[in-house]
Amino acid sequence: MSSKRIVSFLPSATELVYELGAEENLVGVTHECLYPQQAKTKLQIINSVFDPQKMTSKQIDDKVSELARDGKDIFTVDEENLKKADPDLIIAQGTCAVCSAYTNEVNRALEILQQRPQVVVLDPHTVEDILESVLVIAQKIGKQEEGKKLVESLKKRIDFIKSKHTKRQRVLCIEWIDPFFTSGHWVPQMIEIAGGINSISVTGEHSRRMTIDEVEEADPDIIVMMPCGFDTKRTVSECITVLKNNQRWKNLRSVKNSQVFAVDANAYFSKPSIRTITGIEILAKIIHPHEFAEIEIPENSFIQI
Repeated sequence: MSSKRIVSFLPSATELVYELGAEENLVGVTHECLYPQQAKTKLQIINSVFDPQKMTSKQIDDKVSELARDGKDIFTVDEENLKKADPDLIIAQGTCAVCSAYTNEVNRALEILQQRPQVVVLDPHTVEDILESVLVIAQKIGKQEEGKKLVESLKKRIDFIKSKHTKRQRVLCIEWIDPFFTSGHWVPQMIEIAGGINSISVTGEHSRRMTIDEVEEADPDIIVMMPCGFDTKRTVSECITVLKNNQRWKNLRSVKNSQVFAVDANAYFSKPSIRTITGIEILAKIIHPHEFAEIEIPENSFIQI
């Protein structure tokens, strides 16, 4: 059964609806649904209470901590746009309250709407979960065949990466710069698939604060900077600003060897989207540049700092 009117509270679900060819049924999105470009033309149902584009890593972390401490929401629901959208199906997530609209926003939406829509909550923590969520959404929107084909093609790309690399290097992915956070959820697994040995964090677990002591102790061969929601350019400027005078950082072996990379986290790592498979390909090129020289990845998806 195809749901006629879909509202997505999750950028990765918005991407997927387009990929499956059901964009005409998509009637509402969030302020973070920027891909593909056409998603920006849809009604905006969810907005943020602050603008992270105008803030430093430290200011964003302080603001999120303050809102959490005071029991306040990070997101607001646009009541008028939600009523206009009048959805049959809301796709939401349960993975991270900081990254996307969460339980409070879903409950608020259900209070506002006269007709109760069906709600699908995705809670992916691994690469397998991400692929499984493709099948779940495909089934809900009447695109089962397209969903199966898509998952098969993504699995083929994963298998190709797995089949190529031999020697493994220790890789540390950092999800926030000031303060340092580990990269959790699906990222440790992405590193392992790409032919690295993951440092510090654990597949499926939430990201957490991390000390420079832990980074020194891990002594990774390669460090990948992927602050949640930042693109490559912003990551580079933030790294330079925050870390340029940090002597302990400068003394790290990977920093001395120029094995520090910035990636477009917002597009390929922060969200549980089908583009995480591109993220695995990006990591493979960083970790094994010679073995994966022929793989094509998007422009500006990573840079050596």
